[in-house]
Amino acid sequence: MAENSTVTLSRVNTPPAQTWNYLRANDITLEVPFVSRKGDVYFALPRLFESIECGMGQQVTEWIESQATDASYVEVRAGEKREEPIVVTGMDTGVMVRAGAEATVVVCVGGAKGSVGSLSASSAAGETGQGPSESANEANASATSKQLSTSAALVRIIAEHDARVHVLEFVAADDEVQHIESVGITADARAHVDARQYFLGAGTTAAGLTCSLNGSSARFDLTCRYLGREDERLDINHVVRMRGRNGRTNVTESGVLDGHARKALRATIDLVHGSSGSEGTELENVLILSDDVTNKTMPVILCDEDDVAGNHGATIGSVGPEQIRYLADRGLAEHEAEALYVRALFDESLIAAPTADVRAVLLERAKAVLGEDIANDLVEGLELDAVAHEED
Repeated sequence: MAENSTVTLSRVNTPPAQTWNYLRANDITLEVPFVSRKGDVYFALPRLFESIECGMGQQVTEWIESQATDASYVEVRAGEKREEPIVVTGMDTGVMVRAGAEATVVVCVGGAKGSVGSLSASSAAGETGQGPSESANEANASATSKQLSTSAALVRIIAEHDARVHVLEFVAADDEVQHIESVGITADARAHVDARQYFLGAGTTAAGLTCSLNGSSARFDLTCRYLGREDERLDINHVVRMRGRNGRTNVTESGVLDGHARKALRATIDLVHGSSGSEGTELENVLILSDDVTNKTMPVILCDEDDVAGNHGATIGSVGPEQIRYLADRGLAEHEAEALYVRALFDESLIAAPTADVRAVLLERAKAVLGEDIANDLVEGLELDAVAHEED
């Protein structure tokens, strides 16, 4: 293999149980850069992290490890309540949150090349579709698609017993970016992990997250918000392994699709044998603003235990005529009414942003999507909220 070339990640981001084969929705195949690291001195994470299952699968893990110039390891001591967020700046990051500790982990990608783990734009190519099962026409269209700059992040987190971990992911890159993000989390007894994902822009966003609740009474809460517009591609995989007794999982996903956007979201809650007393719920809401979008929603509950509860569902639709009429009576045209839903995504992401740097990335994307005037309104709203909070 040449020192600087491309490789194909075949059929990655797969769910634990593959279904709907006729829809070709079980995976994605990506063409990514490969830079030779021969002779480089690489700091590897402690071997404990090798056992963590990551959302996009082992093939992506190995590719990112091969491309990372170094690995970052952060440890939060037992009982420590870390105020400063742990901001992911490299491709390969491991975070150990010791017993009873609390920490926030932040991943933020924005701009023309992405701000995490950027690779050479000249050697990076865009996604190539759904693997061997796609048609020849789809494959040819993918092969001739414009080249994309590639950024990548591999984040592995261990939450020991009674730990509290907050995960914040923001992807707000330009349309010339292909971003690959794979997250793996393990939670021991009584640990509580909450994750918030905001996928607001990139030519291709391929993201997977797996959380394994290994200890009893562990909890995982995931909120995912996404926006797909123009010719953007979103491929999302969420997997929760509930192994301990009396665990709790709540997964909520919602987003807006417009233009010719294509989105596939796989959500799996796996109630493993031994998870007696556990409950898991998954729900997605999709708002369709164009007749030309492609939406694939695949919720799955796997169960190998009797005394458990699993729930899942999805709501897919457009803005109703009654809602349009209601807003029109108040002076809003249909396109302005639909823009309110997109604005709400950015508004929520800005409220969740923990640092000024993250807010700057989100505002830059808001200007590109909503226009400078609306982006400025969002800033003014944040400032007013901050003043009100200080007065309280």
